[in-house]
Amino acid sequence: MTLQDSTWDTIKKYGVVIILVGPALVLFTSLVVFPVIQASYYSLFKWKGLGPLSDFRGIQNFIRMFKDPIFIKALWNNVLIVGFSLVVQLPIAFTLALLIGRESYPTAIIHRGIFFFPYILAEIAIGVIWKFIYDPEFGIPTIIASLIFGEGTKIGLLGNLDTAFMAIFLVIFWKYVGFHMILYVAGLQNVPIELEEAALIDGASKAQIIGNVIIPCMKGTIIISAFLSVVGAFNIFDVVWAMGQGGPAHSTETLVTYLYNFGFKRFAFGYGSAVAIVIFLICLVFNLLYQKYVVGGQND
Repeated sequence: MTLQDSTWDTIKKYGVVIILVGPALVLFTSLVVFPVIQASYYSLFKWKGLGPLSDFRGIQNFIRMFKDPIFIKALWNNVLIVGFSLVVQLPIAFTLALLIGRESYPTAIIHRGIFFFPYILAEIAIGVIWKFIYDPEFGIPTIIASLIFGEGTKIGLLGNLDTAFMAIFLVIFWKYVGFHMILYVAGLQNVPIELEEAALIDGASKAQIIGNVIIPCMKGTIIISAFLSVVGAFNIFDVVWAMGQGGPAHSTETLVTYLYNFGFKRFAFGYGSAVAIVIFLICLVFNLLYQKYVVGGQND
């Protein structure tokens, strides 16, 4: 091989890499990297979105944010959604997958479709539908309460500080439990049925088979499901906004509704950019730690 041939091969190799990676790199830079840099710059100013960036405030927007009890409430609500999702939603989704994932009877597809159907609906539509369902005048809770306690009894779950958050979480649970169930059903298909049969012959109970055979074999699916659940919880917006816009009295505020309420609605784009950067950093740090200690641990 001559020197000219070697140079030509190198050019072809890097040319293929540039052709394959280049478009994705351009899109990632323009849609992710550049907006993050731009928002980081805006977050250092008091800016209403119009005119030049002249009122430099440094980190004052971030200090104001962490001193705001409404922001702390929004952050806490997101943490609660993450906790409820991991402790309630995912175990129930896993149980549903175990109940119908191995079944081959014709109605199994219908059962999976019933649980998955809410996921394909738009979040804003679901929020509007459930707002009608929770309506204190003619909603289902009011109808049930009227049958039990008599005519005229009204239940306004979304207007009550003690029940609004759980009422919204119930909707979030209903929408996404089917999605995680389908993930687990897909993961269950990769668990060799022979392992379960061998464990059953050896006298293992159902619980032992689940704990010692199925869960270890589905570890990768469970890790992905938990990751999507946490990241999705920190970005939840449409359902919460459609059902109450973070109210009453900011009791259902989340980080993204807080961003919209205090950034876009009040034309405080500098402050809103600071909130967006904090949300981005939370997701980024979680992603890095998850990749290192959970995904990396699995690969080891």
